[in-house]
Amino acid sequence: MSTALFWHRRDLRIEDNAGLYKALKNNELVIPVFVFDQTILEHLPQNDQRVLFIHQEIASLKKEYQQYGSDLHVVYGDAKIEIPKLVQQHKASRVYTNRDYEPRAISRDQFLFDELQKSHIEFIGAKDQVIFEKNEVVKDDGKPYTIYTPFSRKWKAKISPYQFKAYPTTKYAAHLAKLPTQQLISLKEMGFENQNAQDFPPSLTPQKIIANYHLNRDIPSVLGTSRLSLHLRFGTISIRQLALSAQQLNEKFLNELIWRDFYQMILFHFPQTVDHAFKPQYDRIVWETNEAHFKAWCEGKTGYPLVDAGMRELNATGFMHNRVRMVVASFLTKHLLIDWRWGERYFAEKLLDFELASNIGGWQWAAGCGCDAAPYFRVFNPEAQQKKFDPQYKYIKKWVPEFGTPAYPVPIIEHKFARERVLNRFKTALQA
Repeated sequence: MSTALFWHRRDLRIEDNAGLYKALKNNELVIPVFVFDQTILEHLPQNDQRVLFIHQEIASLKKEYQQYGSDLHVVYGDAKIEIPKLVQQHKASRVYTNRDYEPRAISRDQFLFDELQKSHIEFIGAKDQVIFEKNEVVKDDGKPYTIYTPFSRKWKAKISPYQFKAYPTTKYAAHLAKLPTQQLISLKEMGFENQNAQDFPPSLTPQKIIANYHLNRDIPSVLGTSRLSLHLRFGTISIRQLALSAQQLNEKFLNELIWRDFYQMILFHFPQTVDHAFKPQYDRIVWETNEAHFKAWCEGKTGYPLVDAGMRELNATGFMHNRVRMVVASFLTKHLLIDWRWGERYFAEKLLDFELASNIGGWQWAAGCGCDAAPYFRVFNPEAQQKKFDPQYKYIKKWVPEFGTPAYPVPIIEHKFARERVLNRFKTALQA
């Protein structure tokens, strides 16, 4: 009797799960597993809300599997050690999973592929978290796109009902192994603070929000965005079903999902962009290392209210409105002339929806050094952005209650000076 493991990673759901479907369809017994990877978790703070979110979702996923008489086998440790151990324990001949396009994940999966192959165990991947992957959307000469607009045109030209078709996973649920219920490891046992269950942004977004996305997406004081990025990040919803809704309801929203595919493929084809500018000449820029300025930015005390509101929202909730993300990133890299990598790392620590590809793509876009970036001479004026997108200070007053009083700090840098400095600094570096 063929037995396989299905390894959940960024796909914390049963419904419409490509890799799980492939495992169930092609094997008589499937054991679903999840690894709380110690090599990742040990670098996170004890109260990390993302770990709480994952823990809550894993608890829900276990209950789903238990309804089928099975269970999710959850372990804590190094995935490179734990997966071969699980294979041996369950006498599996195959391991299925959904592909991940981050450099460290690719390296880990290659290691496991090679390690399992020694024992004649197959390691089989599937495409699940993007609509198109790897070389599915490339230029006519086979090279990857590095500009979003032609990528999106090709993406839309290639799309068909097939790409949106849901995988009927539950059709083969009878192939789930009958497993005794196991107690889920606690947060405390993994070195994290035991926290009460929290209400994270819901995974179901009213269609009205998607339908009106183009009207409200830039107004931070209203709920005009879906806030589904957290669920896309951990795969608690299907990208196929969301993209299908977007295609039917709002092209602007669909474009944002295409940006996500684009950044995933940029990271896949250009892994060096994790810590190097996509345009190498931008690594010649001499950045400022003003710790006081960086601290003021992190704490939302720059004297620029839209920037400060965004940073305080991030620190309090783990979320920041997308328009404001662009403003605060531009302010750090252009006004304060601080290395985009400092900001990227801070966002990586704080954002609930942190996704490496999009985070790097967004920061390099803001700094002007990315593949499809705002030109370096485009410097957002935070005051002009506030007048345009928060003219009545609704968003600002929510997050910066002392705004307009003597307690609010004066600007830490003057806009005109900052703009001239960054233009000169970038020009000097790029002409070198």
